[in-house]
Amino acid sequence: MQTQLVIKRTAQGFILVSALALLSVSLMAFSNPQSVMDLVQVQLTNTDAFSSIRGVYGGVGLTLCITLVYLMIRDIEKGLLFLSLLWGFYALSRIVTVLAEGPLGAFGRQWLFIETLLFVIAVTLSWASKQVRVSPIKQLQ
Repeated sequence: MQTQLVIKRTAQGFILVSALALLSVSLMAFSNPQSVMDLVQVQLTNTDAFSSIRGVYGGVGLTLCITLVYLMIRDIEKGLLFLSLLWGFYALSRIVTVLAEGPLGAFGRQWLFIETLLFVIAVTLSWASKQVRVSPIKQLQ
């Protein structure tokens, strides 16, 4: 029972940290879209570009953050599976970029590592929570 609680709290903490990370980028995009693009040395040159960064990084990021907080409270398992997809596809998109356009710069390599690590953590926590939840039933058989 204690192990189950530790895994639950760890999973909730992981979901919350992921939500806060997305929230920080979202707030940065809403307040100053150029600051998000400065991370990859891209200049926004027109209002449509500013609007798009606000929408994708700001609006979508905020939607993801709210969804994660909801899942952290209501369905941790789905929250972990959602983060497995989110971080996994972020990492996959960088791998596709390497294959299609060539090697990543320092920023891309750093985030490929981070996103892969976050994917592994999400999958591991999801697996661990299933094992702990299933374990007592196995002992009864």
